Amino acid sequence: MTQLGQCGNQIGNCFWNLALREHSVVNEKGIYDSALSTFFLNGAGDDGSYLPSISGLKARAVLVDMEEGVVGELLRSPIRNIYDHRFLITDVSGSGNNWAVGNYFYGNRYHKELVEVIRKSAELCDCLQCFFLIHSLGGGEWLADKFELTTVVGTGSGIGTHILRILADEYPSVYRIVTAVFPSLDDDVITSPYNTVLSLNGLTQMADCVFPIDNSALANIANRIKAVSKVDTIKTKRSSRSTWSSATGLPLNSTKNPKPFDEMNNIVATMLLNLTR
Repeated sequence: MTQLGQCGNQIGNCFWNLALREHSVVNEKGIYDSALSTFFLNGAGDDGSYLPSISGLKARAVLVDMEEGVVGELLRSPIRNIYDHRFLITDVSGSGNNWAVGNYFYGNRYHKELVEVIRKSAELCDCLQCFFLIHSLGGGEWLADKFELTTVVGTGSGIGTHILRILADEYPSVYRIVTAVFPSLDDDVITSPYNTVLSLNGLTQMADCVFPIDNSALANIANRIKAVSKVDTIKTKRSSRSTWSSATGLPLNSTKNPKPFDEMNNIVATMLLNLTR
């Protein structure tokens, strides 16, 4: 799985969290089974052999963001130990909501590193079946509507196109599946429509399957559930904390003060988890 930009990394982090929680329910003995090996690499013994029990799990994930803030937060999160630091690529300034900056400037600057990191990650797979990319297309806006939160980084759209091109060139026979978050109509990032159109061109040419996610629809779903929870009883309010993972029956976030976008991230993460069962 390749997590790109703020949006992709936040959704990806929720996905790994849910996957671990779901597996812990059905696998109480902590055995490293085939289901877990699909998305996680197990720690090796002293002699290099893989252990039958879970030991030092690492997500099969490559994290890319041209602004280090979000990746830094993930490395301080409760599941920080699942990320392999060899497969992280970050910069400082971000792409400035500009598809061209992400695709050409940062894409060319980090091209060799991206190729190498993806290669090393792929070599750890016994049977590489597909690459799974998560990113936004607008390049800046992640939340809208009543949550009133925007970002000004914009890495996912441009660098996502560049990475898709790398995968198409280096691994033409491996499926490329993309979860793409589309911006809402009231997005206040002026370059968002252009970033989206330019990203769509790459998706149509190089992606084998695309799961389009409407950002405004996510906000509407989150707002409706939030409104219902306000008029519920205390018991219902407590159970509503797990609403976002109703498909798994698991609480989504262990943080005491979840951020506004956690609900939206978890909706997408739950969808992805259901697709990969």
